Amino acid sequence: MLSGVAALRGFLTHVHTRLLAPCSIIPHSNIHSSLALPAKNWERKNRIVYPPQLPHEPRRPVEVYHCRRQIKYSKDKMWYLAKMIRGMTFDQAVAQLQFHDKKGAKVMLEVLLEAQEMAVRTHNLEYRSNLYIAESFSSKGQYLKRLRFHGRGMFGIMHRVYCHYFVKLVEGSPPVKEQTTGFDLAKDYVQQLRNRTIIHAL
Repeated sequence: MLSGVAALRGFLTHVHTRLLAPCSIIPHSNIHSSLALPAKNWERKNRIVYPPQLPHEPRRPVEVYHCRRQIKYSKDKMWYLAKMIRGMTFDQAVAQLQFHDKKGAKVMLEVLLEAQEMAVRTHNLEYRSNLYIAESFSSKGQYLKRLRFHGRGMFGIMHRVYCHYFVKLVEGSPPVKEQTTGFDLAKDYVQQLRNRTIIHAL
């Protein structure tokens, strides 16, 4: 009986020492140091293969989809910057973001430069400045709830906010939008009033 207890105690001691052993004796091939995230829909658009074009068809422009996820920044603050550069040329967007002192502007500038490098390296873009911002928007990331303890046993809930930023670069110059004035809007409104009809009238 005593020998069985001693053997069990020795086995438990051996297991305990192996569990508390330093990580240097564990082979690095068995350690998963990174999380393999699945491909998202936005980056997956870069893998679209279009059919060959006919000789008389116009050349299809280069399109690059890029994003950065889980940015420690508010999606609402990022939205103002994303809307500002939407529709600009690449050089104009870079110049505007360089003069902003906000944290989100620095992140967006890094994402734009990464997307430009992707266009040159993997999409065979001829002139790296011949791009414009076709789409630029932010979305909600992971929100983590934390407790803030107050006096008298009370507490509040804090939120650690994260956001995603998405951008689409297209080769060429941005399309020209028609400039509408207040007088044009007033004429459309008056015409809409004149087009009204009375239902079931004689």
